[in-house]
Amino acid sequence: MVELFEQDMISLDRQSSKGNQLKWKNGDIWYKTDSVGYEGLSEYIISHLLKFSNLKEDEYVIYNPQQIKYKKQIYNGVSSNNFLNGGFKVITLERLFKNYYGKSLHSAIWEIKDHEERLKFLVEQVEKITKIKNFGKYMNKVLTIDGFFLNEDRHTHNIAVLIDDKDNYKLCPIFDNGASLLSDTKMDYPLGEDIYKLIEGVKGKTFSFDLEEQMLLSDKLYGQNIVFNFNHKDVEDLFECEELKIYSSLEKDRVKKIIFEQMRKYKYLF
Repeated sequence: MVELFEQDMISLDRQSSKGNQLKWKNGDIWYKTDSVGYEGLSEYIISHLLKFSNLKEDEYVIYNPQQIKYKKQIYNGVSSNNFLNGGFKVITLERLFKNYYGKSLHSAIWEIKDHEERLKFLVEQVEKITKIKNFGKYMNKVLTIDGFFLNEDRHTHNIAVLIDDKDNYKLCPIFDNGASLLSDTKMDYPLGEDIYKLIEGVKGKTFSFDLEEQMLLSDKLYGQNIVFNFNHKDVEDLFECEELKIYSSLEKDRVKKIIFEQMRKYKYLF
């Protein structure tokens, strides 16, 4: 357990529709608490399963379970190493577009009727503003992870690039997967309900309400850029982590069941 204090608390230019997590930076470590369920469990499992993929180590953030004491309360959550260096900071796509055009990227995307054109617009605008090449391939990786792990909170406040004080841009490691794997047990996905019915109700937010459509359209436009190579034993082994004792057996068993179902459904990703 780590004790954190008000002076370490941070406020970021990233918004969530799934509750406001408390966040801190202490030294070179970032911390955040669970807000509506087992977000920390999702962050841990997803980031460690990404080790079993073709992604490079610097393409995603690794999270580890952490109990956090703040004031008189003890929270479940996660910690991660600071991935910002060389004067770079995070800027969301929503803020990036607003700074450049003076209007909302989210609104601009959803004014376009065709879903494929929505994704193309997003990618083209980011490449135009930042001069980053192949942003479409990056989005395919993000949307594939979101589709497979059922991340329902990937809106334009929750996708980012990195910028330094000279307006140089580069890709941001993939982070913030807490709203995945039906982690919201307080509101939308109560424990004990049929997970197959719950999975059917998960909706996307990037450019379509259908997570699978987002994934498949990004494959069509930019190719399949991520491959997984974990198996059932690899998944089971992750749950042997001693720090996961802060989560209930019911929560952990549900997450395993969800992942196994997604592995069955999306065999082509392996």
